[in-house]
Amino acid sequence: MGDDEEKYDGMLLVMAQQHEGGVQELVNTFFSFLRRKTDFFTGGETGAPEKLVKESFAHHSQLALNAHKEKQVRQEKEKKEKAERAAKLAEEEKKKNNEDGPQIRELTDEEAEKLQSEIDQKKKQEEKKEPVLTNAENTSDKAEKGDKSDSEGEEDEKDKDKMKPNAGNGADLPTYKWTQSLSEVDLVVPFDVKFRIKGKDVVVDIQRRSLKIGLKGHPPVIDGQLYNEVKVEESSWLIEDGKIVTVHLEKINKMEWWNKIVSTDPEINTKKICPENSKLSDLDGETRGMVEKMMYDQRQKSMGLPTSEEQKKQDILKKFMAQHPEMDFSKAKFS
Repeated sequence: MGDDEEKYDGMLLVMAQQHEGGVQELVNTFFSFLRRKTDFFTGGETGAPEKLVKESFAHHSQLALNAHKEKQVRQEKEKKEKAERAAKLAEEEKKKNNEDGPQIRELTDEEAEKLQSEIDQKKKQEEKKEPVLTNAENTSDKAEKGDKSDSEGEEDEKDKDKMKPNAGNGADLPTYKWTQSLSEVDLVVPFDVKFRIKGKDVVVDIQRRSLKIGLKGHPPVIDGQLYNEVKVEESSWLIEDGKIVTVHLEKINKMEWWNKIVSTDPEINTKKICPENSKLSDLDGETRGMVEKMMYDQRQKSMGLPTSEEQKKQDILKKFMAQHPEMDFSKAKFS
């Protein structure tokens, strides 16, 4: 049914874009056609047309509600996964900083004297022995530096022909510009024409692995295989100011940067991309609370301490014990 249902989407989409009054005007046009060109209102039993319209409305309304609910569940799942990843990354970063940072401990007077004595002895020994580099060591050191230099040279050689990303982590190309975040891509395609373009004048074909954009009767501005897959049902396009087509693509893999839109485009250097700010202050209240809770629980577990849920249970138990001093909990076991 899906293929048959989408059979007339192109034609209906063009028709919808020509109705500046929106859905209300489109529906009115459709019923006007049925009234003028068919016997829809008069050819059946009394009330049959109204019944048919109500049944169709109820059917598609339920489908729309189900699809919306599934989308919300999917988005909530993605949001939770994003929060978990953010919490994990933040915890790993904090752990790394703790491991790399200096450990400070106050010494006793005896430990301080012993340490100073060891430092003085070591200093005297180093003064007696002057470091001497042999020819073999010199050669090895030079070779190591040479290898490192060659490696860096090869890396720079690979990236030297790549474009520097624009401010939106995309590229400004001669015929269009694009920007991106980890989860989505936006394109701006201007058309240098002397008339206001409408939906019927353009070709925009968004597929899972390909994209085509252009004016009818002219070579397409973009026509090729996408860098990676997109969610067609969550992607969209529109016409701005009668001269510009903007396209929004929703990435399937939300953990990578694209280096181009289609295979024929020049590549950008993704190493020079400015990553999205992932500070907790940039997250919405609900996501931030979830991330902070996960970070707290991970920190508690790493120290062998109770998590927030376990702490809550312990607090309830303590309160119960305080309210019932007559009960003996000394031999009770709690999990």
